[in-house]
Amino acid sequence: MKKTLFPLLLVTMLALVMLCSSCGSEPTEEEVVFDPEALTGTYSREYEGTSINVFNWGEYISDGTEGTLDVNAAFEELTGIKVNYTNYESNEAMYTKMKSGAVSYDIVIPSDYMIQRMISEGMLQKLDFSKIDNYENVLPEYRGLYFDPEDAYSVPYTVGMTGLIYNTTMVEETPTSWGIMWDERYADDILTFNNSRDAFSLAQLLLGQDVNSTNIADWDAAADKLKEQNAVLQARVMDEVFNKMEAGNAAIAAYYAGDYLIMVEENEDLAFVYPEEGTVFFVDSICIPSNAQNYEAALMYINFLLETQIATANAEAIAYASPLINVRENEDYYYYQNEVLYPTEMPELQYFTDLPVDVRTYYENLWEEILRESE
Repeated sequence: MKKTLFPLLLVTMLALVMLCSSCGSEPTEEEVVFDPEALTGTYSREYEGTSINVFNWGEYISDGTEGTLDVNAAFEELTGIKVNYTNYESNEAMYTKMKSGAVSYDIVIPSDYMIQRMISEGMLQKLDFSKIDNYENVLPEYRGLYFDPEDAYSVPYTVGMTGLIYNTTMVEETPTSWGIMWDERYADDILTFNNSRDAFSLAQLLLGQDVNSTNIADWDAAADKLKEQNAVLQARVMDEVFNKMEAGNAAIAAYYAGDYLIMVEENEDLAFVYPEEGTVFFVDSICIPSNAQNYEAALMYINFLLETQIATANAEAIAYASPLINVRENEDYYYYQNEVLYPTEMPELQYFTDLPVDVRTYYENLWEEILRESE
């Protein structure tokens, strides 16, 4: 689910073609190599032989498939530090696993509201920014945000918005509203989020609510709307959305804008809109958990992710918007000024914030009711 060839790699590929022109064969994707000479940050092999445990979303790093740069392998080559890399599907799943205390990670990349919660619960530790010299690449508008106002615990990784992905051969008109997610004409062809916060937001936006409401009546109304939606849903999905939409097995999906750009490369019948009711804007950021075992190596890894070469490879591979100057101002960046990621006219936006425990418990119980009624 990555691009087959990325502009960031074209120079490397072209050079390899020229070198191999006399041998009668073109270079393979595996010949793309990491260029340590292009790095601007400070690195060492002081922690060679150690390892870091990285916990991240699925499909959320350039991993060497289909011509992309293998970011973790490049870090290992540079520092001698082994990267143990595992995935989660939602903020809630990540939080539950970390809260159990059964495992420890050195790097985790949650979303804004979850970072706010984890800071309040002592689950994250402050970063030593004297060892993250590439932090200067972070755009001013992504500093001092509500979930980490002192910029003490997190470094922005990606940003984005949710929207509607639809198959133009299956949907009769260009959607303008989240209401199409309840349209009986598309019964059994509608996909929605398989996590409570994102799923609730669709009903909340449609109802004109604040997605951070602490009014129980608002959550009840949104839950009723989601129960009503059960009748037309094909499935609640996360990463499964790729296969379903790319194969034309569903007509409509609510999902993240960047993922649409991956899907449309596999199915040109797909299109994308931001509904008129507005949408949710998110910032996913890199953090170090409080029980991390290799803090210094984790800082080096964060610095590495902010490198132009590395950050651009990630931005192109996962197709989410970048919060970094060195990516956004790079005209060779594949998604430079892309209207889906960087729309000229922004929709009305809301952020998720962490909610009081009683409200959170209430809506999670409602979510369980919704799931039970859909069985």
